[in-house]
Amino acid sequence: MILNIALIVMILALLIPLYQVWKEEEIWQTMLGLASVSTKSAVMILLVSVLRDDWMVGVVGVIVLTVGNAGFMLLAHILKQMGDA
Repeated sequence: MILNIALIVMILALLIPLYQVWKEEEIWQTMLGLASVSTKSAVMILLVSVLRDDWMVGVVGVIVLTVGNAGFMLLAHILKQMGDA
């Protein structure tokens, strides 16, 4: 019961950066908000995997956590290089 409430609170916390992304027009603020969504969704996946005692889902959460943020860092580097040129 308490874990279900924690999951609902996490979903509500996920909506805050989505609102900020929708409101902002600057690319850096958008990327920051989407990286926050990626991190929060990966933590939610890890919570669900612990609740279900399913470690394959947990591995997916860890991959999303590591590779998703690395992709955003590469995209930020490409945008910075395009801005410098």
